[in-house]
Amino acid sequence: MASLLAYMLARSTFALCDVHQVKGTLDDNVTEADLISCVEFNHDGELLATGDKGGRVVIFQRDAASKQSNPKRGEYNVYSTFQSHEPEFDYLKSLEIEEKINKIRWLRRKNQAHFLLSTNDKTIKLWKVSERDKRVTGYNTREDGGRPRDPARVTELRVPTVRAAELMVEASPRRIFANAHTYHINSISLNSDQETYLSADDLRINLWHLEITDQSFNIVDIKPANMEELTEVITAAEFHPTECNLFVYSSSKGTIRLCDMRAAALCDRHSKLFEEPEDPHARSFFSEIISSISDVKLSNSGRYMMSRDYLGLKVWDLRMETKPVETYPVHEYLRSKLCSLYENDCIFDKFECCWSGDDQRLMTGSYNGFFRIFERGAGVGGGGGGSARRGELTLEASRDAAARPRQPLRARRVATTGKRKKVNTSPL
Repeated sequence: MASLLAYMLARSTFALCDVHQVKGTLDDNVTEADLISCVEFNHDGELLATGDKGGRVVIFQRDAASKQSNPKRGEYNVYSTFQSHEPEFDYLKSLEIEEKINKIRWLRRKNQAHFLLSTNDKTIKLWKVSERDKRVTGYNTREDGGRPRDPARVTELRVPTVRAAELMVEASPRRIFANAHTYHINSISLNSDQETYLSADDLRINLWHLEITDQSFNIVDIKPANMEELTEVITAAEFHPTECNLFVYSSSKGTIRLCDMRAAALCDRHSKLFEEPEDPHARSFFSEIISSISDVKLSNSGRYMMSRDYLGLKVWDLRMETKPVETYPVHEYLRSKLCSLYENDCIFDKFECCWSGDDQRLMTGSYNGFFRIFERGAGVGGGGGGSARRGELTLEASRDAAARPRQPLRARRVATTGKRKKVNTSPL
């Protein structure tokens, strides 16, 4: 299966982190429900939330001592664990809805509590995560344990006092947003105004307000009147990091559309269309499949946009729609194996991507627990469409690495041929 990417801190550059064990030891049997399905750092990198196929959310907190060490280390300890979603059954459609967490998104912190959105295929939930390290004692009408006191025993008026107590982290659901998507939710994205967010499935994108759970606005609808005429589906959607009226969404046909909500309530007509022209000499039966975009991410500055297809990464300038300004090959060595990949369905695998905090590095997943990091401009020419040569780094997220805490991951060389000395990142 395609490995999901992790290990990104929200500030400055990428940082590799040592996440202390969630369950058991490395020798324990790991069930299907324990497999991590998504990861997300909060905005300052102090907390890391992971969602798994069992519907659980585990939040890790960065260890204070690791930040003060020299060199700095990214060590995380378990902060809170809670069950976010449960398996459901849609009796009207005879459809089982699994509890697997698809996406997690953090809200920017406004007070002492933390808030995050989590979603499975159908339902989005807003969670509040708060700390409690004090308790009130000296009640007049009830005992310290909470039991009501006999009024006859109340002979004096006492002023309650606040005392220190053992730290408790509580997660409570504040909002549940449901029944708005016919198809599986593949994306949620918070707006820069921190009041609204979008959710996307295969054919529609909805706009929500965080305070309103029973109403959403459909802002994109690509469902044709006749489903036999369907030619593409929505694969990912994201708000612009600073302009609250702009968002982008990608499709299975390899296109990215930028929409402006000021132009119309229904954004079926895009403001810009980003699509790389296809080389007619390189066209094959697999061209449309490998051009499908599985993930799209806007840079933190808001000027650039990164898209991930099966074979590589592309960086687009929002001011230039005709072609990407940078191209980074990830699976180019698999181009000769597309027929075999098609037969075992690996060609339909989806990979995510992300930016470093300074927008100078890109990261994406690969096969067999490997992930790739590219430094922008290293080996890329001044013209558009260059290919990165230098500044590439391949690392492995393996069980062996987890058994060696505080040890940096070693760079690995990708096997593009049959040589045994290089690691194999092919699914075949």
